[in-house]
Amino acid sequence: MRGATIAAFVALAPLLPAAAVAVGTVEVDAALPYVCTLPSGPQRATVRITAAFPERASVGQEIRPADVTTTVELPAAAVAGLTTPRAAAVQTETRLAVGVAQHEQRTETTWSGTAQPVAVPAEGPLVLATSGDVPSLTTGAEGELVLTAGALAVDLAPSAADGAATTPPSLSMACAPAPDAEGRTVLARVPVGAGASGGTPSAPPPSAPPPSATAPSSPAPSLPTDRPMPPPSAPGATRGTPAVPKTPGAGPRPEGRGLAPAEEETPGTPAPRPDAPPCITEKPTPMSLSAYITGYSNVRKLNGANVIPVSCTLIEQGLPEIEFREDGIHLITKSVARFSYGGRAQTPPFRATFLTFGFTPTTATLVLEQTGPMTVDSDVLLIFPDNISETYVRAPLVLRVLDAQVNGTPLDVGPDCRTEKPLTSPEPDPVNYPGDHLVLLGKGQLINGTDAEGYVLTGGGPLTGTVTIPPFKDCGAGGEDLDRLLTAAISGPDNYVKQIQGQTCSVGVEVPPPGQCTEDRQPLVVPKPER
Repeated sequence: MRGATIAAFVALAPLLPAAAVAVGTVEVDAALPYVCTLPSGPQRATVRITAAFPERASVGQEIRPADVTTTVELPAAAVAGLTTPRAAAVQTETRLAVGVAQHEQRTETTWSGTAQPVAVPAEGPLVLATSGDVPSLTTGAEGELVLTAGALAVDLAPSAADGAATTPPSLSMACAPAPDAEGRTVLARVPVGAGASGGTPSAPPPSAPPPSATAPSSPAPSLPTDRPMPPPSAPGATRGTPAVPKTPGAGPRPEGRGLAPAEEETPGTPAPRPDAPPCITEKPTPMSLSAYITGYSNVRKLNGANVIPVSCTLIEQGLPEIEFREDGIHLITKSVARFSYGGRAQTPPFRATFLTFGFTPTTATLVLEQTGPMTVDSDVLLIFPDNISETYVRAPLVLRVLDAQVNGTPLDVGPDCRTEKPLTSPEPDPVNYPGDHLVLLGKGQLINGTDAEGYVLTGGGPLTGTVTIPPFKDCGAGGEDLDRLLTAAISGPDNYVKQIQGQTCSVGVEVPPPGQCTEDRQPLVVPKPER
């Protein structure tokens, strides 16, 4: 969960004396010294983390840290110069990078937290506490799971006493463990399997020293996240409001993600954003995304291809979970989505023209209607230096015919002409995903330190598959039955589909990263169909 601004600090610490909060549960209360890069310069901060872990787990059992809170204490010297005028209140979001290791396998995940606005004290330190759900862990092997604290990002949205904007309106800072935290950043050791070692936390480390006005300079840490983040700011830099580009094309252009937000007609003059239907998320959550998608779908019987128009997709991204398998560490994210057009779960209507039976020109207005939940299942295999991603999109879609013309003569298809069941694709996992639905697969490669290649959910890219168009039903009016005509002309297997999804817009965060959203929180990137 990205926030509007980043004021980064985190401190997770070795386990303090653990108190059992329930049978088989260990409570962690840890504090570490951190060095934070603030506008006034590097400052020491104390951060306290509390969480509950299972004492041990079985192979394949879900391990989910519970009751996770992150409390950051900034010294008075750091608070005084944060904004002008002095902020009266501040809203906070945190993102903590947590290393996870078992034997020789290692990965990172992100613990995110949010908080309601709190008052900024007139004097003394500023204490910011956040909480939230965090990803679960699952391992298929025995051995100790070790969780280690890394960098933490804290997003601050300050406000003045009269509600006016402050300068800057948001802050972006980064923190890393202080030098004297070395060797003390292990958060938890969870034994997995019968042969694992005991799970009692180690003795507590010395308490973190109180914050002081200055601290040795420390390089700004990288801030890994389960979702792509905006480019890191320079130490002490701020991100103003709006951080969303007002002009389409102002943000970076992701390669392999379809059409850029705008192409320049003349140097320095961006063209208008391409036309696209409205794509508004009415009640967004911090995990809400939206994206446009378009592409081609072959109709094999007619030896032609339809362009499925630019369509709005509203996505609710799930929390990522880590699974340890024989081939390595997998990051699993299960999301749900739906089309949105005119308040209905469907694509916009689109025209298709073919030579029916090879010689008769036929034009029809079609629409794809969603009849149930669309699922988006992403699986990233974390293998250094490349991460391999596979994403399956499953959607129950009925093809509806709104009107038709044969050789220029209108054909009354009636109000309910549609396929008798949803389009179907070969399903690689029929036990877990029964029923009729379209299946599209996106493959990507996330190279460490570079942009993704191919498809990833948040960045977009190509999705491909094959589909069987079922027979039609309820087609015709005035006693004329057109079911057989349309079925003979269109229905059949092995129709190739290629859709291009654009960059997602992070709808539910206070200030989305640049290049993602329009001012009114619609996707900025409008993709172009590719064959």
